[in-house]
Amino acid sequence: MTKRIGIIGAGIVGSTTAYYLAKEGQEITVFDEGVGQATSAAAGIISPWLSQRRNKEWYFLAKEGAKFYHTLIKDLSETTDTTPIYQQTGTLLYKKNQKLLEKLEKLATERKIDAPEIGEIATLTPTEIKTYIPNISIEDNALYISGGAKIDGAALVSALTHEVESLGNTIISDKVTIINYIDNQWQVTSNNNIYTFDQLVLASGAWIGELLRPLNFYVDVRPQKGQLIELDTNLDTTNWPVIMPVGETDIIPFDQGKILIGATHQNEAGFNLEKEPDVLNTLKEQGTNIMKDLANFDIKHTRIGTRAYTSDFSPFFGEISTLPNLLVASGLGSSGLTTGPIIGKTLADWCLEKTTDFENYRSKPNSYIYPN
Repeated sequence: MTKRIGIIGAGIVGSTTAYYLAKEGQEITVFDEGVGQATSAAAGIISPWLSQRRNKEWYFLAKEGAKFYHTLIKDLSETTDTTPIYQQTGTLLYKKNQKLLEKLEKLATERKIDAPEIGEIATLTPTEIKTYIPNISIEDNALYISGGAKIDGAALVSALTHEVESLGNTIISDKVTIINYIDNQWQVTSNNNIYTFDQLVLASGAWIGELLRPLNFYVDVRPQKGQLIELDTNLDTTNWPVIMPVGETDIIPFDQGKILIGATHQNEAGFNLEKEPDVLNTLKEQGTNIMKDLANFDIKHTRIGTRAYTSDFSPFFGEISTLPNLLVASGLGSSGLTTGPIIGKTLADWCLEKTTDFENYRSKPNSYIYPN
């Protein structure tokens, strides 16, 4: 049965949901104002196996998210050149000392048993690392895993929404101001127009509260500002792995000399999307500490977006018990590029009344969204 499904938010969750529903012949309308979207501002690392977060439920989600990329990219590559979007070139991760590095290698080896996607695991010396990245300045050992990948969020979302449109569906680049559930259908107001749907998916990230609070719901979601810089260099970055040094500033190299540095995690900035020169210059300095040659190149572009996070830093997706025919997702934080596609695919499956591996998440939104 064909449903009319509205999706608010065309970030990584919403666009993946829309893509898989469109492939199933559903009638899809996606709303996204395009302001501050976390995914379009992001480029990141798909390498959750080295995370030392103790939340086993989150790790399972992230592990499955990394695994699902192989399916998503395979599906998307049937109609799209995915080379600029996703590249599996490995990850180099540094720790403060050799003992911590050995502990991390042991963890990766244990996790490889049920996550063979990790690939090759090896501790590399500075000399060995330079065979991968001749320009690196760090003179420490690092853990290398071949299964690590890099993803350009903006390119991925663009490709997914293009496919949704090519399958005859609608993308509306206006802000949604009101949602209401009337006569067993959802009404969505955008630019003074009212649209009616059998089912609604809220994947609007940090802005989810703007739509649910007027319905008298408390929403435990808050914004986090992320800034990232892009350098266009003359370095041969082909097949360079991602560099994860000690600290939060990573180096994400793409082909043709493009290098991204970041990103920041600013919890007190609200929805402010203004460039902060001091912050951007600090990112450049931190990148230069990792690779001195970067000092020779100017900041070409800046990406700024707003992530959503919850009070316990856990994502949620599923149903709200008192709002029928509604699915929600938010709170992905900085792991959104890893977990977003598998969450989007799960939401699409639930819209189609399919059972998934994440049924335990169905009721989780009720811990973060509940009546006042």
